[in-house]
Amino acid sequence: MNRRRLLQSLSLTVGATVINSDLLARISENEYEYQIANNPLHAPMAKAVTAITLGAGNRGSVYGNFAAKFPNEMQVVGVAEPNVFRNDKYAARHKISAENRFNTWEDVFKRPKFADAVIISTPDNLHYGPCMKALEMGYDVLLEKPIAPTEKECRDILAMAKKTGRIVAVCHVLRYAPYFVKMKELIAKGAIGEVISIQHFEPIEHTHMAHSYVRGNWHNSKQTTPIILAKSCHDLDIMKWVINKKSKSIVAMGDLKWFKKQNAPANSGTRCVECAVERDCPYSAIKEYAERGSRISVLDIPANVTDKKTAVLEKLKTSNYGRCVYKMDNDQPDHYITSIQFEDQVTANFSMEAFTSYHDRRTRIMGSMGDMVGDMTELVVNDFRTRKATKFKPVAEDVEEYKNSGHGGGDHLLARDFVQAVSQQNAALLTSTIDESIESHVMGFMAEASRKSGNVMDIKL
Repeated sequence: MNRRRLLQSLSLTVGATVINSDLLARISENEYEYQIANNPLHAPMAKAVTAITLGAGNRGSVYGNFAAKFPNEMQVVGVAEPNVFRNDKYAARHKISAENRFNTWEDVFKRPKFADAVIISTPDNLHYGPCMKALEMGYDVLLEKPIAPTEKECRDILAMAKKTGRIVAVCHVLRYAPYFVKMKELIAKGAIGEVISIQHFEPIEHTHMAHSYVRGNWHNSKQTTPIILAKSCHDLDIMKWVINKKSKSIVAMGDLKWFKKQNAPANSGTRCVECAVERDCPYSAIKEYAERGSRISVLDIPANVTDKKTAVLEKLKTSNYGRCVYKMDNDQPDHYITSIQFEDQVTANFSMEAFTSYHDRRTRIMGSMGDMVGDMTELVVNDFRTRKATKFKPVAEDVEEYKNSGHGGGDHLLARDFVQAVSQQNAALLTSTIDESIESHVMGFMAEASRKSGNVMDIKL
């Protein structure tokens, strides 16, 4: 089946719900492939939106790639990045002139405003300063999540956005993923009756946990943000969004159980390249980076290097990515559970787990007339009345490009809505404005307070 073909429009009944707003194609009996219809508020653009990227790492590159792919919609005209390798690479990719290349975000704002928008994809603890300054200078902002490391800073950014009247889109990209868009639509139309409860699961995948939250940039919550915000504010947000209910209270438990010194194998080294038991370790940096070639973009190896394995091994001798996972200064929990009380007596359980062999979120939503079960590759709706199951398989433009992102194609769909919102100066085109996204951050801060205190925390907006 050609996944890029134009799907024919049809309608079907799920429960008591008629579904006809998307482009659907029948795969088999009661099984459908679908795309999300174009946003009806989109309009022809007189010119591309211009943007400055602050932080040319992974997330900055994702939105930069949208601009490179759709230059009539977005053009990146400036970059701030202290890593010379990444600055050079990003500038070359987008043909950024020398005068528009900067070492730090502060340098950008020493110049008068020279673009429509700023993309903030700096480290978590460097979101607040550039966002506040960008708004003050009249830029619209595409802000990577989490909004900021503290609740006060999040609320300050919200207040500044309201004061200046600028657009702040928070990168809660799951809201744009066709899988979750369909889930929300079906619930809103009553496909499973009244929502009673939710079980939502984020399997981080064990090597991803080791890469990002043990060895990587988010390994220490005091230097960045707690993992419930750094990784799972997506999940807190998507639960409240799909059911369209306000949260009232939250309780959380979790800890760092495995990735610590007392669990280090006997005879293990401080680095994998000098470890006597490295071959038997599931978290071997040599296996992950040098042999599998996974996630090596963080090592900044030039594209023209012919012997990448040797280059990777050299990087593992000096960077955190080569260190033993049991001997880092990490403090992020490797398992985390929360229970949430939403309005209208709806309850939810969320579990974030490091120790899985797989990724992609799993969700179960229980309703009075049916339930739905999904894993981001398909969503199955069961009707209690007819005892029939209907299966939906999402198709998204950038799923193949970012198939390991865990975002279900939401990255480019968010970027497209953002440039339209900036072009039209209409925040209503976005579903993840700062006004909408603040609640899930408060949920995250209260979850962390609950985890540390053992108390049930009220959520006050």
